[in-house]
Amino acid sequence: MGTEESAGGAARQAKESLELAFQMSQILDTGLDRHTLSLLMALCDRGTNPEALAALVRELSSTAPPSASAPTAPASNAVAAPTAPSLFPSGFRQL
Repeated sequence: MGTEESAGGAARQAKESLELAFQMSQILDTGLDRHTLSLLMALCDRGTNPEALAALVRELSSTAPPSASAPTAPASNAVAAPTAPSLFPSGFRQL
């Protein structure tokens, strides 16, 4: 088995793992999007304590501003909010 085949298999397995975790997340109604979930999984893979990470996510979720789907009064100069706000700034997208 070549290096490219090995890397392709690892990437496929990672994608399948993320999809399974996302499906479980949806069933449990966590409100996490795929991107945020992938960040959390990567942090766990790098040794972050999962229980501490879960506590942090709960804290951030409880203090997060209302989502874009919440009804708000329209403003003429308002900038549209993202449809699925992430718990993390966009600077954390590159791991």
